[in-house]
Amino acid sequence: MNISTRQRDIIDILRRDGFASIDALADHFDVTPQTVRRDVNILNDSNLVRRRHGGVEYAGEPGMNLSYESRQVTNIAPKHAISLHVANLIPDGASILIGIGSTLELVALNLVNHRHLTVITNNMNAAMALGNNTGNRIVVPGGTLRLPDRDIISPEAEAMFHNYKVDYGLFGVGGIEPDGTLTDFDHREVSLRQAIAENCRNSILVADQSKFGRPAPAKGGHITDPDVVVVDRIPGGPFNPLFERQDVRARLQLAKSEVLK
Repeated sequence: MNISTRQRDIIDILRRDGFASIDALADHFDVTPQTVRRDVNILNDSNLVRRRHGGVEYAGEPGMNLSYESRQVTNIAPKHAISLHVANLIPDGASILIGIGSTLELVALNLVNHRHLTVITNNMNAAMALGNNTGNRIVVPGGTLRLPDRDIISPEAEAMFHNYKVDYGLFGVGGIEPDGTLTDFDHREVSLRQAIAENCRNSILVADQSKFGRPAPAKGGHITDPDVVVVDRIPGGPFNPLFERQDVRARLQLAKSEVLK
């Protein structure tokens, strides 16, 4: 499922506030209540929000990320484009640190036909995907599996990343602020992301359009920290000053046939 920009913004408002009335959302987006109800019905049918009398509420806890199942079915086309682009950057025989997230699961699926990879990851979805190629070496940490995400967020996972120095480090983020600050929904996710970035020769951040301006409470790092930032499109509005910076543009790679002007 691909959700529209307005539908994604509705989710972000509900994630922040927990609940909103149909009329308030209509006023916010300057559309009719009927238009908002159509958006809400689509999101409700996908279990991303819940309809309530007079309004709509977030399907999870305010300030928390969407469920992994929800993330797997949102923004599919941009995530596929990003994942294929990143997989094409990785040569056979490479060593890779892979972080958590639905886009990185797709990267792993696109790496299945690569040969002789050494993969260190706390993302069990990625590990299982790459395990379909018996020529790969896959290293995973100890600890408790976080469900339903199927990843391991633990001191053992962070220590594992610090025990390696690899060719490529791949990671995502919960959100990106207009000033370029990187954010996540848990401080442990920030620590693990930074551990990946510190222990690779080439760091690659993946970020589909939904991450820009998405509120997430735990901050750490800046968009200029990775060597490469792979996006599906360049955000506008409050992000214009950020993407006019040469140090940002130098890192940017577009997963679509767009050209920086």
